[in-house]
Amino acid sequence: MKIRWHNLLTQKLRAAQQYHGNISGLISQVCYIVKHDGIKALGYRLKRFFTRHAANHYDINTYQEWIRRYDVVSDSSRAVMKRRIQNFQHKPLISLITAIHDPQSPWLKECIESVQAQIYLHWELCIAVNASTGDSADFLPGQYKQQDTRIRMLFLSSKVNSAVTINSALDIAQGEWIALLNPEDLLSEDALFWVADVVNKKQDVALMYSDEDQLDAHGNRTMPYFKCDWNQELFYSHHMLAHLAVYRTAILREMGGFRAEFESAYSYDLALRFIERIAAPQIHHIPRILCHVRTQNPPTSTSNSDSDVQMDGLRALNAHLQRRHIPAIAEPNGAYYRVRYALPDDHPLVTLIIPTRNGLQLLRQCITSIIEKTTYQNYEILIVDNNSDDAATLQYLDELDKKGHARILRDHRPFNYSALNNNAVSHAHGEFVGLLNNDVEVITPDWLSEMIAIAAQPGIGAVGARLWYPDDTLQHAGVILGVGGIAAHSHKHLPRQKTDQFVRVSCTQNLSAVTAACLIVRKSIYEQVGGLNEQDLQVAFNDVDFCLRILEAGYRNVWTPHAELYHHESATRGYENTPEKMARFSTEIEYMKQRWSHLLFNDPAYNPNLTLDHEDFSLAVPPRREIINQYRQTSQNP
Repeated sequence: MKIRWHNLLTQKLRAAQQYHGNISGLISQVCYIVKHDGIKALGYRLKRFFTRHAANHYDINTYQEWIRRYDVVSDSSRAVMKRRIQNFQHKPLISLITAIHDPQSPWLKECIESVQAQIYLHWELCIAVNASTGDSADFLPGQYKQQDTRIRMLFLSSKVNSAVTINSALDIAQGEWIALLNPEDLLSEDALFWVADVVNKKQDVALMYSDEDQLDAHGNRTMPYFKCDWNQELFYSHHMLAHLAVYRTAILREMGGFRAEFESAYSYDLALRFIERIAAPQIHHIPRILCHVRTQNPPTSTSNSDSDVQMDGLRALNAHLQRRHIPAIAEPNGAYYRVRYALPDDHPLVTLIIPTRNGLQLLRQCITSIIEKTTYQNYEILIVDNNSDDAATLQYLDELDKKGHARILRDHRPFNYSALNNNAVSHAHGEFVGLLNNDVEVITPDWLSEMIAIAAQPGIGAVGARLWYPDDTLQHAGVILGVGGIAAHSHKHLPRQKTDQFVRVSCTQNLSAVTAACLIVRKSIYEQVGGLNEQDLQVAFNDVDFCLRILEAGYRNVWTPHAELYHHESATRGYENTPEKMARFSTEIEYMKQRWSHLLFNDPAYNPNLTLDHEDFSLAVPPRREIINQYRQTSQNP
């Protein structure tokens, strides 16, 4: 038992030291936590370090403790917000609209009172009641209407669907902003304060959305969904904007409001049509849980089934793709959607670049899997032989060359991953280039078709795949910046059988970076951004830096879970375990910190409420966002 714990401790400390570059970097991080957050926060982080939970499956007690520390509005923080409201140059009227089918719902009272409890007072609640029967039609909402003139009601004389009902609420709204509210859900009391705060800071904003969590049958807050900033591909997989979504009223009215033909998914259809009218920078994510969503409907509810919601959402998504002339079809993907992009009519040539030095068994496995499994046929394999001296490997390379299965490019320079690939790209014949490790193995035959179909879309930069360890645990689901100090792979070591539980490992999405172990990109984009950095990043982080420069050039990077390969990570190159390698690795870390300091702790594909200590999307202690508490008003940074 002592040996096992000793080995675990040694493993953890080595990982932490590697993340921070060296032991002094690790010590500096510990000192920073103690100085800024206190010794208790350090203890809490250490506990999480050794006993962390899987992504999004937070123990309710852990989440409750996090709420108590960082998500409770106190008297003092409430006073701070009120003072800030007084200084707002603009105090917009925000109209919350809701459609009610059951005025006697046991949760409606709590919903209305959560609106009345708002710290920001410039709101109105517009309620449309759908063909309720009997004298009790206005019983509960009517009581509140009499007490608060900001509550406005409209009674429909005939029974209509939800989209028509919510349109009626929209008709009576007078605010310049519209927030959608389900009558079962609750707003946090600071919700509209943060909305108004954004309006005062970003004059061009047209659409805002927040994080959310769920309320169980006992009213406990559970299952927080900490979202990323605007992510078009992820939005195509599910309605990530739903709670709380706030729209500029003028644009909503120009669109004609909600459409009845998408009864079960009218809000998703609205959001899809809305983003067609605005630019991506006009969409703003508020990284705070502002809405608490019921996990169950009232016993008397006539809410649509999940299957109805999914099918109507699928129709809305396909209609959106047609309007935007995107050559793609959306289809079900478990609980989510998958957009299948069409390949160009003339399949472009792809050059698959594979650097290697010896490693015959792995290389043969890689090449064989590509040749025997890949359904996309217009590709060439370019193997970069970096000083192989194993006779069997050299013979195998000669055989590949003679059979026309691969071209062999001899490159005798000292190992420099960036330089090897840059030189190979200059010899590539393809319109697209694929960077591949020699230790990957194809799983899904259409992996290359999937990646090329995405990479061929306008505005797309690098495309990455889902990679698995040989034991069927996750190796790569995209790169998250800042985790471990520089960057790390999302949801690393998550078992394959659990992946369907997490949207971020099941759905195509935009990410800041993907790994060059399997990366597809247009050759012209590769050359436009200058390729991999062979001066400063010879071995580590060159793919992250490359992807960030692609972002900087205005392209979107995409990760797809529908292209899958095994990855025998570092099987040939080894680990950073010699003094020379550690010194080089430390230099590369410092370069990344200096070059990308503005992004490393603010990854738009991540959330400041999530940890930078682990890859599992667990809770950050403390969050990296503004925290208003009784002592100070400050912005917490790592």
